[in-house]
Amino acid sequence: MYAVLHVFRMDISDVCRVRKDCVEVDLQVSPKSSRSGIEGIDPWRKRLIVRVRAPPLEGRANEEVEEVLSEITGCKAQVTAGHTSRQKTATVWGDPERICSRLNAGL
Repeated sequence: MYAVLHVFRMDISDVCRVRKDCVEVDLQVSPKSSRSGIEGIDPWRKRLIVRVRAPPLEGRANEEVEEVLSEITGCKAQVTAGHTSRQKTATVWGDPERICSRLNAGL
């Protein structure tokens, strides 16, 4: 019997919801990493993988997630759901087309 390997080609639109003046991004956060930044997309969870150096204590990892997203998009970002979980939702305020374009370029 042969196993079939499915290759998922995912785009940032698969992990985002575009709103009028913002974009909601579903995240899988990996705290205490050796480096900070976007790692890619988890095709099973349909979440953007974000690695941060900060530990998950006293909101430090959430703050670093917001900084990483703000640096990449050039817009204000805030963790809006999942504050105590590795699976989070962040809202990035600004032009949705520009935000999605910059997040896609960060992959």
